[in-house]
Amino acid sequence: MGAHSALLRQSIRQSMSIVYFTLIAALLYLFSDWVLQRVEVVAGRRLEHRSIVFFCILLTLALTTFTLIGHLTGSNQGV
Repeated sequence: MGAHSALLRQSIRQSMSIVYFTLIAALLYLFSDWVLQRVEVVAGRRLEHRSIVFFCILLTLALTTFTLIGHLTGSNQGV
């Protein structure tokens, strides 16, 4: 029974990690959009390659945030 219980806890922990990372990804998407809009307001125009700028903002935030979370939670196996 102990092995089954440990396996169940591990499965729940992994499922919750997926939920947390998905929620954080959605928040990062919204925050990246907000940052891009602020940059465009400061520039006084829509950026010509805004999709690339958005991608760079999102990628930077995602890599930084997910790496930080992985280090803080110890869930960065294989990284």
